[in-house]
Amino acid sequence: MLQRFQKIQRVLIYVLFLNFAVAFAKIIYGTLTGALSLIADGYHSLFDGVSNIVGLVGIYIASRPPDRKHPYGRQKYETVASIFIALMLIFIGFEIFQNALNRFLIPGSPEVTAMSFFVVLGTMCINYLVTRYEYSQGVSLRSQVLIADSMHTKSDIYVSLSVIISLVAIKSGFPLLDPVIALVISFLIFRAGYRIIKESSISLLDISRIEDSEICELVMGVEGVKGCHKIRTRGSMGDIKVDLHLLVQSDMPLEDAHLISHRVSKKLKSEYTDISDVVVHLEPSLPQPQESNSKKTS
Repeated sequence: MLQRFQKIQRVLIYVLFLNFAVAFAKIIYGTLTGALSLIADGYHSLFDGVSNIVGLVGIYIASRPPDRKHPYGRQKYETVASIFIALMLIFIGFEIFQNALNRFLIPGSPEVTAMSFFVVLGTMCINYLVTRYEYSQGVSLRSQVLIADSMHTKSDIYVSLSVIISLVAIKSGFPLLDPVIALVISFLIFRAGYRIIKESSISLLDISRIEDSEICELVMGVEGVKGCHKIRTRGSMGDIKVDLHLLVQSDMPLEDAHLISHRVSKKLKSEYTDISDVVVHLEPSLPQPQESNSKKTS
C-alpha cells in the first residue's frame, strides 16, 4: 500500500510541472493578445496544477498507516481531496462565466496571430499525453485521485478545441464569439466538477460497490459453503471492504469453518483486485425439514 501511494505521488509531481507549464503559456500569451477564451483556458489548466497539489496533500495523509484512532486507515482522504478539487474547479468555472458576461457589456477585439494557434495546438498535444499517462497510471494503481484528475485534464483538450474555434471566429471578424466560447468553457468546467463529485460521493456515502448476487455466486463455489446472506460492500477504488454472513454445516469443527472463511476471503480478493478487506461471519446451516408424503389407507 505504501509503494502504491509513493507511485501516485510521483505521477502527480510529473503532471504538476507539465500543467503549470501549459497554464502559464496560455495565460501569458492570452493576456498579451487580449483573447478571453485563451485566458480562460489558461486558468483552467492552472487549476489542473492546483488540483495536483491538493491531490499530493490528500495522498500524503492517506498513505499514513492505520493507528488506534484510525483502525481502517486514512484512505478516504484521497476521496476528500478529489471532492476539494471538484469544488475549486466549479469556483474557477464561475469566475470564467462572470468574466464572459462582462465582455458582452464591454466589448473588445482581441489580437489573433499565428502564434495564438501555435500555443493552443502545442498545449493540446501536451494535455493529450498527460491525460493518457495519468489515466493509465490511475487504472493501474487503482487511484481515485489520478483518474479524477485525468478527467479534469481531459476536459482541457475539449476546452482548447473550443478556443481554436473562438480564435478562428475572431480572425474572421466575429469577436463576440470569444465570450460565447468562454461561456461554453465554463459549463464544461461545471460538468467536470459535477462528475468528480458524483464519483467521489460513492465512497463517502458508503454506496454499495459490488452486486450482492455476484459475490454470493462466487462464494457458493467454495467447498463447504452452504449459503450466504447480509452481504455489504463499501469503500473507494482500490480499497473496497466486504462484510458477509456464511452458512456452514452445523456440526463442522471450528478449525474447518475458520479455514473456509479464509478461502472465501482469498477467493474474493483474487477475483476483485479492489477488495482490501473481507469480514466473514459464520453461521450454522440448520437442516431443512423434510416433508413426508403419507398414503391414506382405507
